[in-house]
Amino acid sequence: MYAVKQVYSPFKPELTFRRSTPASRTWKHGIFWQTRVPSGSKVICTPGSIRAVISNGDKALEQPNKEADNKEVNRTVVSSTSDKLGRGGIDVKAVITIRKKMKEKINEKIEDQWEYFINGIGRGISIQLISEEIDPETNSGKSVRAFVRGWLPKPSNNEHIFEYAADFTVPFDFGNPGAILVSNLHGKEVYLMEIVVHGFDEGPIYFPANTWIHSCKDNPDDRIIFKNQAYLPSQTPPGIKDLRREDLLSLRGNGKGKRKPHDRIYDYALYNDLGNPDKDEELARPALGCEKWPYPRRCRTGRSPTKKDPNCETRVEKPHPVYVPRDETFEEIKQNTFSTGRLKALLHNLIPAISATLSSSDIPFTCFSDIDKLYNDGFVLKSDELNEIAQNPFLGNLMKQVLSVGERLLKYETPIVIKRDRFAWLRDSEFARQTLAGVNPVNIEILKEFPILSKLDPAVYGPPESALTKRLIEQELNGMSVEKATEENRLFILDHHDMLLPFMEKMNSLPGRKAYASRTVFFHDRANMLRPIAIELSLPPSPSSPGEKRVYTHGHDATTHWIWKLAKAHVCSNDAGVHQLVNHWLRTHACMETYIIATHRQLSAMHPIYKLLHPHMRYTLEINAIARQSLINGGGIIETCFSPGKYSMEISSAAYQNMWRFDMEALPADLVRRGMAVEDPSMPCGVRLVIEDYPYASDGLLIWSAIKEHVESYVDHFYSEPNFVKSDIELQAWWDEIKNKGHFDKRSEPWWPKLNTKEDLSGILATIIWIASGQHAAINFGQYPFGGRLRAE
Repeated sequence: MYAVKQVYSPFKPELTFRRSTPASRTWKHGIFWQTRVPSGSKVICTPGSIRAVISNGDKALEQPNKEADNKEVNRTVVSSTSDKLGRGGIDVKAVITIRKKMKEKINEKIEDQWEYFINGIGRGISIQLISEEIDPETNSGKSVRAFVRGWLPKPSNNEHIFEYAADFTVPFDFGNPGAILVSNLHGKEVYLMEIVVHGFDEGPIYFPANTWIHSCKDNPDDRIIFKNQAYLPSQTPPGIKDLRREDLLSLRGNGKGKRKPHDRIYDYALYNDLGNPDKDEELARPALGCEKWPYPRRCRTGRSPTKKDPNCETRVEKPHPVYVPRDETFEEIKQNTFSTGRLKALLHNLIPAISATLSSSDIPFTCFSDIDKLYNDGFVLKSDELNEIAQNPFLGNLMKQVLSVGERLLKYETPIVIKRDRFAWLRDSEFARQTLAGVNPVNIEILKEFPILSKLDPAVYGPPESALTKRLIEQELNGMSVEKATEENRLFILDHHDMLLPFMEKMNSLPGRKAYASRTVFFHDRANMLRPIAIELSLPPSPSSPGEKRVYTHGHDATTHWIWKLAKAHVCSNDAGVHQLVNHWLRTHACMETYIIATHRQLSAMHPIYKLLHPHMRYTLEINAIARQSLINGGGIIETCFSPGKYSMEISSAAYQNMWRFDMEALPADLVRRGMAVEDPSMPCGVRLVIEDYPYASDGLLIWSAIKEHVESYVDHFYSEPNFVKSDIELQAWWDEIKNKGHFDKRSEPWWPKLNTKEDLSGILATIIWIASGQHAAINFGQYPFGGRLRAE
């Protein structure tokens, strides 16, 4: 019998004619071998079954050992009533791409040689093709299994990437494969990049993986890899429906036990691992995610509780890693980049701490010129810190190092703003510009009511003081009255008063801290220049004081001039804390973690929305885990360097409770809420900016528009019918879990968007993607140019 069959090489596809004959198989050295026999020859085989094998051409091998054959039949025999072995089949080849580490230790290189040998004899990695069609005997997808094989894998252009192959003979009525089960028989995990199956009529079938495949010693379950095809749940081919459900269940876990490094389980937990009461009572911190301290949920690790506080989870300190699902960990390149950035941040942003920890002399900064020397003359390093920096090969482009026999200096990279104007940080124009284009351009809002006048306590100031303050302010308005400036939308405010005032007493009780709740008023003049005109600094009432408020304006004498600059320094300090704890960490990291967990738990890897969101979710869980370990933890970087100190995360929790709303996270909605834009249907994004020269908003709206347009087109493609969104069981479960589990403490809020239509879905997705991309970029990547020098000073 002859049949036309496509034979694809993994490197050069070609179409050939080849005789297809019945095949017999022999068991040798733990492997089933295949031999071609003439048509009409008798083949002894279990009826209704086919064995997947490693093809060895047409070379005849020794006869099978029946006892061994029967012993291994469950591993290699796959039911298929539609296939009779005597009818032959289609030869297909699967090419498996595996990536090795870029940096391997000697023992790992030795293990690689053993891995090559094991793969060479076909006992290293087993793969099973699962058809999209149902096998009526098993009521599941038809399947065939084989081992990858190759004594020496053919290298690709990348020296760290290797390719192996597995050969199958599948029935003619097998259909197209929709999934592959991968079993790793090695003693360690392997990184699978992709599998490409050649030989089917539709051409090469691509199965993207980019995942770590655990060893069977750690977990006996096969890994499921789906082909590169998006399906809504209702459109899933029948042969892989069960695998779709099974894969999601494996990612959810059961909520019990401590997570292991190889696990891929996504689940929820409170922020109860920030403190370390077992080490020191001063490091005890409240659990966030309760009625008193509401907060989004984090990824569960399942560590045991602390001895002194059963509500807190024990911590994992460096250098040991905090658990995140295996595929959420950094790849080697990202790890090197992140480590470099982290060291850079430590060296540049922690200038006050550097003098005590890195310098050979413990002399503190005595004036601003001492800080200038860090950039101009360099900084003397201790030998141990010097070794840590010198051993990092990625720091060359990030820091200037000047090393000599007599002195060992680190010269800091000067921020661009300072290169242009050494005293920019002192100027009112730069102070105002940063509210629109600095590292925290998301808090300025329009001023409709003048709080510095309307909210002054008459018992403290009285009418004359208010009138005097008003006259001083109006001098800054170029003769314009406060009422007129307000009416023309020329007054704006940076208001950190209500958020911080409840914490002032706690903050000021900390050693070496002095803080005030602040309001800053800006005037946008007719020359389109924004400048600060008044700053209010406040302290809360106490048993011995009714409260204190002071309003500062520009002065013309030296004393008033420097008091004004000191008031600006307090505003900058508050703004830096709000930026880091609320706008950066809470809004773009902590809240994003809930979307990521829900996406993996409820949306299959085949779901089109999963495929849309996945590129925006990479590495966030790992970054957040590292942040809990050394950034936002008790005694960590944030508490050490920002005014709120040990109460930092309590402020973040209060901000979540009082101001965070998902429906206000979309850029146009946020701008309208702050009065920085007004609704205008004639504009591309439906809003018109009140201040045209607002770089964050004007650039951000371009990005928002591109995201929204792409998302709407994508959603229209996959949800072609009006009822598809509402009937998508995975999608509805995803949105329900975000609201009711990820944001449990806000689950009853009335402002959560509905998810009934394509428009609803497009708005939700655009918001999430904006938060992960444009919004995070705007408030993250300016941290060194603005935080490394301007904020420090």
